[in-house]
Amino acid sequence: MQHGKYRFIAGFLLIPLAVYGVFVISPFVQAIYYSFTNWSGLSSKFEVTGLRNYRRLWNDELFWKALGHNLLLLVLLPLVTLGLGLFFASMLNVGGRRRRNAPVAGVRGSSVYKIVYFFPQVLSIAIVALLFKFAYNPNSGALNSFLDAVGLPWRPEWLGDPDLALWCVMAVMVWSNVGFYVVLFSAGMSAIPKDFYEAALLDGASRFQTFFRITLPLLWDTVQTGWVYMGIMALDGFAVVQIMMDGPGPDYSTELLTYYLYTKAFNDGQAGYATALGVALLIVTLLFAGVVMKLGRRERLEF
Repeated sequence: MQHGKYRFIAGFLLIPLAVYGVFVISPFVQAIYYSFTNWSGLSSKFEVTGLRNYRRLWNDELFWKALGHNLLLLVLLPLVTLGLGLFFASMLNVGGRRRRNAPVAGVRGSSVYKIVYFFPQVLSIAIVALLFKFAYNPNSGALNSFLDAVGLPWRPEWLGDPDLALWCVMAVMVWSNVGFYVVLFSAGMSAIPKDFYEAALLDGASRFQTFFRITLPLLWDTVQTGWVYMGIMALDGFAVVQIMMDGPGPDYSTELLTYYLYTKAFNDGQAGYATALGVALLIVTLLFAGVVMKLGRRERLEF
């Protein structure tokens, strides 16, 4: 009987595991193999060069600069995006005035605000990046036109300024993602029993205390998952840089690992070196996910 059960399970798992191995595991293995070669990406002929690509990677100043930009986004992008998402979700669900028969309530018109916040999610990242590229235009863009309208003499170059370009890219990534987490956290907050808030308010707890003692602990699993997703997005950012900057930016101020990989693979014909960059990016991503899951591990709260 047990033998038949195992055959039944294996029969269901065989095809999915085979598909996963061919389309997921196999490309990873091939990429690692090609990272030890001088493959150009266009020819079927290449030679195994050992660790040459990784030694070159270690001494590549542009690689370290791109990695630094990614690490800066890795720290700030999840922090700002999830922080704003939690703040807006709290205001929409428990930040309003108390009403009759309701211990907590959101601000008036919260359902409309959720639609407004979620609106960027219906736009593709290509459209968002293109819209902000026009808005950042120093001559006819909406931002400098607004500064002119209010009488401010400051007319920054925005994307043309090495000190501002990366911050402009990060602002676009925050704007395009914060609405999703507002809706996600709102769904989680709506599932928290109102009795918890009522008991806390009767004990004299402030809004600040109820957020950190009730809301955040009960949403911690969702926040942790969102942190991993936003971290992976911070390690990408290719589409925004490609569309908004048409390159790595002034003085390579917006150079990211993904764009550097793309340049080496498709512009310079150095696919072997590009796959070494991809392996380095894979390692950084796995380390980040592992650290977040390890540091964020805590006892699960049930309600």
